[in-house]
Amino acid sequence: MVVTKDVVVLDYGSGNLRSAERALARTGANVTVSADFDTALNADGLVVPGVGAFAACMAGLTAVRGEQIIGRRLAGGRPVLGICVGMQVLFARGVEHGVETEGCGEWPGTVERLEAPVLPHMGWNTVKAPQDSVLFAGVEEERFYFVHSYGVREWELTPGDGFAQPVVTWAEHGVPFVAAVENGPLMAAQFHPEKSGDAGAVLLKNWVGTL
Repeated sequence: MVVTKDVVVLDYGSGNLRSAERALARTGANVTVSADFDTALNADGLVVPGVGAFAACMAGLTAVRGEQIIGRRLAGGRPVLGICVGMQVLFARGVEHGVETEGCGEWPGTVERLEAPVLPHMGWNTVKAPQDSVLFAGVEEERFYFVHSYGVREWELTPGDGFAQPVVTWAEHGVPFVAAVENGPLMAAQFHPEKSGDAGAVLLKNWVGTL
């Protein structure tokens, strides 16, 4: 018997909520858009979207206790997927226009402006996914849709003994930057899978398959 998974798209005032909801629903998941603490905490999977500025997204996330929801879910091994700025806020800090904002701190590292001739990085780009990636299984050679001017240019987490190294996928726009991370129950993508056509649909289905 196929069990339908419950997925919550966290509504904290930022992100393409309805497009994410529709794309996730096409995977067969039961999708709810909600800011309710308990609903988000108890779902099989939580998606944290995000568009715009790092500081504004963190303010919105804090207002609904989103960083607490993320932390509690991960403490219990419950899956979380960050998208675009929803990925960026998972890192320790963001720096925009000289202003530093504290992030959720699930990973060390700094979100900073990309060094590229043209910003924002807008449009389709390929990624360099490791062979052991679960998210990119079947779409390793495909392109995904990006819209951003900031990113993580250095991966700083070095797990100690007994901890597996996260699977980090890179892309390049002027400089290399982190395009996706798979770290146990915590996964994230800098691009928008909900806007990435068939390749994005496969990636979201791969994620729902881990729930």
